[in-house]
Amino acid sequence: MKPAQEIIGTVGLTVMSVRAGDTSVAIGIGDLPIVSQSQLMNLMEHATIISMSEHLDPEETTIPISFEMIMLSPASIGAELRALSRCIEVENRELTFECEVYEGERQVAAAQIKRSAVERVSFLARTAAQSLIS
Repeated sequence: MKPAQEIIGTVGLTVMSVRAGDTSVAIGIGDLPIVSQSQLMNLMEHATIISMSEHLDPEETTIPISFEMIMLSPASIGAELRALSRCIEVENRELTFECEVYEGERQVAAAQIKRSAVERVSFLARTAAQSLIS
């Protein structure tokens, strides 16, 4: 992973069009045809991953640690959403991002996401070993 001073301030942008299958009704977590929280989470997480793509070594990736989100306004089928993430802190191998989702100029959601940089092979080996022990 590159030094913190090179990572802080990096941004990622993702977009999506809300489809019927992206709604709370389709997922079974509500009875309104508005974009589900899980789809907004996916959109923001993807933005964080994009922001780090040039700042990790080829054998590294990031994994989620925590996600705090606030819903500000609903978005319905057909809405064009864009998520923006910005890395605001790096402590050891833990990265903190501020994320926002907009439909046009209207803010739909905001979140603070923490991810940890890991080496892929050793992480998967530890995960497999833990599963065998369980």
